[in-house]
Amino acid sequence: MFKITLLSLFSLVSILGTSDSDFEKSKIRGQIIYTNNCASCHLAQGQGMAGAFPPLAKSDYLVKTPAKAVRAIKYGLMGAITVNGTKYDSMMPEAGLTDAETADVMNYILNAWGNSNPKMMTEKMVADIKPE
Repeated sequence: MFKITLLSLFSLVSILGTSDSDFEKSKIRGQIIYTNNCASCHLAQGQGMAGAFPPLAKSDYLVKTPAKAVRAIKYGLMGAITVNGTKYDSMMPEAGLTDAETADVMNYILNAWGNSNPKMMTEKMVADIKPE
């Protein structure tokens, strides 16, 4: 399993320097946030756990409704959702992340494990998403 350490983070940041885009840097920060806050349920490769935690890898729910995913991260989620044709009805507590951290983790998961979203999610976009 791949673990991100503080040393590997500093190495990665030094390799990237200042020439890489803000979007790429956001995805790197998001990977660290994901590893520390989300991987325990959704697992290291975003595959989720059958019957308990929905997959984020190749996730139709995530890609088609990113605002709902942001809302789940910010405010938690109760009630049934369908991901890739499978119904999940477990509770997800709010992650306790800032809007900037939520944007970073969304940029990472929207572009990892077979997901692809070329548009960067920003802190303001996350801040604009309110509870239902």
